[in-house]
Amino acid sequence: MVTERGDRQLGLGSVGNELTIPGLWAIRHGQSTANVAFASTPTAPVPGRDLDVELSALGRAQADAVGAWLASLGPARRPGLVVTSPYARARQTWARMARVDAAVSTHPPIPVVVDERLRDREMGVFELCPPAVIAARDPAEAARRETLGDWWYRPPGGESMPDVVLRVGVFLTALDRVVAGRYPVLIVAHDGVIAAIRQVLDGEPGEVVAPVANASISRWDRGESGLRLTDWASAQHLTEQEL
Repeated sequence: MVTERGDRQLGLGSVGNELTIPGLWAIRHGQSTANVAFASTPTAPVPGRDLDVELSALGRAQADAVGAWLASLGPARRPGLVVTSPYARARQTWARMARVDAAVSTHPPIPVVVDERLRDREMGVFELCPPAVIAARDPAEAARRETLGDWWYRPPGGESMPDVVLRVGVFLTALDRVVAGRYPVLIVAHDGVIAAIRQVLDGEPGEVVAPVANASISRWDRGESGLRLTDWASAQHLTEQEL
């Protein structure tokens, strides 16, 4: 159930008070080849499936940098579980992180699980289509997206961001049952998923939060009143060349 647009969703924002996970990191995958293509304003869809989009050369370097950050964490702060999106760019990000962590630290490997609920927002018939392509193909749909706002827009066969929030909320509740308060968790996923996590935990409308950059780290720590956001989309672990 949703209140007026821009208001908090009923029942969200209190979830962070109820979860027993000691801490949560959410990392966006490194720059992907689709990110590069979208930035160049192409006039055609990116070829292939969104599921298969891989990291760019910069994205691979960013993933290595996040791996070095992970290796620097002390034993008490290290996650006891990693959960990643099934999409190639997220799985590749974690694989490179794990490789760097193993190379420069003496910590044991962290168990990893792939969860379908952390997949990127599904764009349906407009999968891997930049906005300019959507406008050229279907001006009426582009106008509808503009009118509703991207957060609320559901493309034909795809998802609105509230749809993503719902599945992410189900995921976090299930994750909490598995973890049972025993260890922090690290998630590797997508900007929309991380914005959805923030709405579920904090009640913060995702359409107004700051963007989630590639390879950035967001963090929730447990305090007296539950999980609370302590860092949003931090890129301090990246060099100027890796941004």
